[in-house]
Amino acid sequence: MLNWLPIALASLVLFGLWGFFPKIAVAYLDPRSAMVYHALGTMLVGLVVLFSLKLQPDFHPRGVLFALLTGMAGFAGTLCFFMAADRGRISLVVSITALYPLVTILLAAIFLKEALTVKQLSGMACAVIAILLMSS
Repeated sequence: MLNWLPIALASLVLFGLWGFFPKIAVAYLDPRSAMVYHALGTMLVGLVVLFSLKLQPDFHPRGVLFALLTGMAGFAGTLCFFMAADRGRISLVVSITALYPLVTILLAAIFLKEALTVKQLSGMACAVIAILLMSS
């Protein structure tokens, strides 16, 4: 078995739980309060990782900048996700937001000059159609 596959499958399960738990959380808390507890959970995992690095994470200014931007974008996106979960059906909310790779693919093509094939562009078009079909 490929050495990345078990980790990718664990990620799949964890992201599945990440998409499911907010609907239950916002049944008891408002979305902003739920985000406070989400942040605490994130910090707990971050502390475990920090200690696994013996309190000495790598440092490079650009790497730190983009890691911080990743956290900010992820946290703001999660806040929007919690708010959407509070207002909509979680099956639709998670399905639509799970199409975020479209944004990543476009940014990678524009800024990283990653080539897109006709097949990939067709898949992206199908994903856009899926958004339209699922949201109507």
